[in-house]
Amino acid sequence: MDDVVERPVMTTLAFEGSGGGGGTPALLLPSGEGNREHSFMSLRIAVLTVSDAGARGQRTDSSGDAIVAWAEARGHALVARALVPDETEEIGARLRGWADADAADLVLTTGGTGLTARDVTPEATRAILDKEAPGIAEVLRLTVYPRFHRAALSRGVAGVRGKTLVVNLPGSPGGVRDGLAVLDDLVIHAVELIRGTKTGH
Repeated sequence: MDDVVERPVMTTLAFEGSGGGGGTPALLLPSGEGNREHSFMSLRIAVLTVSDAGARGQRTDSSGDAIVAWAEARGHALVARALVPDETEEIGARLRGWADADAADLVLTTGGTGLTARDVTPEATRAILDKEAPGIAEVLRLTVYPRFHRAALSRGVAGVRGKTLVVNLPGSPGGVRDGLAVLDDLVIHAVELIRGTKTGH
């Protein structure tokens, strides 16, 4: 599998080199956008899609698109986006790199949270976290479970590395939208606590 390559994005956000050649691109906005100060209404968001088929150019990243649409509708800034295969090292390297560079307030992953042998996103995420936030992962499953029992099979985790909140979402567009509806009420306050702009609950 080819290495993930990051390039500046000036206007449009579209994958390059994702045809049958197996490219796994990442898209970053100019560095000045990614380093701006966090405000109450606007978070810096990075999106990581984990998919073998997507990395081979065999599947459209509809789930990543759903996260981007959610972020834009709420006035959040998309500062980075990448697509990697279901490989623990590649997932962990991407998450670690964004968090350690303080590139984003919130990193949302999609894909690789199930029970198959290739589903390793929770393990890769847990390995890079400084602390877990189990309540976030639990409420994501519990909220959806009453109308979609298979939500219980999702193994996504959430937690903090440095000053960045990382949350695993399912791989399907519907699962992503369900998860984002839950996060609407949580992520801004969570980021404020992580960044120290609020200390009370």
